[in-house]
Amino acid sequence: MDLSIVEPGTFAKTLRGERGVTSALRRRTGLGGILPRRRRCGTPVASPRPAFLSGRTRTVLAAARRVGWQWLGSVVLASCEASGVAAFRAEQFSVRVDDEVLDDLRARIRNTRWPGPAPGALWEQGTDLGYLRDLLRYWADGFDWRAQERWLNGFGHFRVGIDGVRVHFVHERARSGHGIPLILTNGWPSCFAEFLPLVPWLTDPAAHGIDGPGFDVVIPSLPGYGFSGRPARTGVTCRYTAGLWHRLMRGLGYQRYGAHGGDFGAAVTTFMALDDPAPMLGIHLSNLDLAPYTGPGSRPLSAAEEAYLAQYQRWRDQDRGYGAIQSTRPQTLSYGLNDSPAGLAAWVLEKWRGWADSGGDIEAAFSRDFLLTIVTLYWATQTIASSMRDYVDNRWLAAELTLSDAVRVPTAVAVCHQFIDDGTPPREWAERLYDIRRWTPMSRGGHFPAAEQPGLLSRDIAAFFNDLATAAARPQ
Repeated sequence: MDLSIVEPGTFAKTLRGERGVTSALRRRTGLGGILPRRRRCGTPVASPRPAFLSGRTRTVLAAARRVGWQWLGSVVLASCEASGVAAFRAEQFSVRVDDEVLDDLRARIRNTRWPGPAPGALWEQGTDLGYLRDLLRYWADGFDWRAQERWLNGFGHFRVGIDGVRVHFVHERARSGHGIPLILTNGWPSCFAEFLPLVPWLTDPAAHGIDGPGFDVVIPSLPGYGFSGRPARTGVTCRYTAGLWHRLMRGLGYQRYGAHGGDFGAAVTTFMALDDPAPMLGIHLSNLDLAPYTGPGSRPLSAAEEAYLAQYQRWRDQDRGYGAIQSTRPQTLSYGLNDSPAGLAAWVLEKWRGWADSGGDIEAAFSRDFLLTIVTLYWATQTIASSMRDYVDNRWLAAELTLSDAVRVPTAVAVCHQFIDDGTPPREWAERLYDIRRWTPMSRGGHFPAAEQPGLLSRDIAAFFNDLATAAARPQ
């Protein structure tokens, strides 16, 4: 039981006194961790420091800490010694787009002024005209947004204000009631929906043949994406968002937790571990968004690192024009993307095709309905402009890493491969910044593995945290 999230008035009844704490700890592998009970999201309450524990009980607690159960048991031990935890009450939220918005969208699609086809090979100069026209016909006349709303609303959605920022998040608990807290963060041009295919795998791993613990999954929308607001200022960096996510998790009553991320989400996850490592159990990444320090005082590049950086530079030269414009003139670009469904879909889906493990066939990797759900969320919330500001803030206003920066939190990397090759980082490149405990070359899956291969990614996440639990339980 996580003492920081019990409902008011249940503290003494739940513990059943000091003897209940001690016996429960002893029952689980001789020491054990008490796992959290289910509760309604957004109603954590601060609990007092339990000063009544005797020397006998404190001895058991200390022994449990030494073998690592303080986190596997969803932080009951940390909670027992806490003087209190930040709390908030999140409001439940349902995804609902007004009919007027959908009618206007369809009218704009039907009134699109199409350019002529590009010369040369299909997709070579950008999104293929024939593919886009066919997709938009379906978007206007075949796509069932209300069915997608029902799918989205099958998950628990909430919103809460943190430091004046309205944060939207999905919160789903482990079906067993014994979940390891895990926060998942996406990047651009994605949104929270990318991670929804992971939820059944992570919250109910046994039902999918996965060994190891289940997870309490938290999927927030980045500031300025989907249903989250973005501060009306510059400097909203991944490092800033990392601080927001710590406050979100603590506000939900979690004092120790893991994190996973890709793209900007990998940077957010990294800064969570770099700047505030104490609550972090481990971090799992599906790509390396932050380059480690390689300046004076660092070791020379290996041949494998030089080969990787050369391929990465070729990718930048050929495919990263979007980043140049989004990090310098996102406002100018946003007038067209916010006004034209064709422009928005072309801009976003070119990246989903090129960055996925698609072989060049975007619909071999994703269903049309899923892709149009992503694009419709951008359209209905009018957040393409605010999402692109991540490129300005993280290029010009983020502090660079230094020689002394090192992530001490255990780290796993699932190494994925996208269709337009941006290079495969060698393990030694990641080890410049991270404490790598698990390095998995993925057989399938690209930049969006949660949507492309949710089973493979879930297994790797579960295996990593299971490995950490096993290692922590070994006698020191």
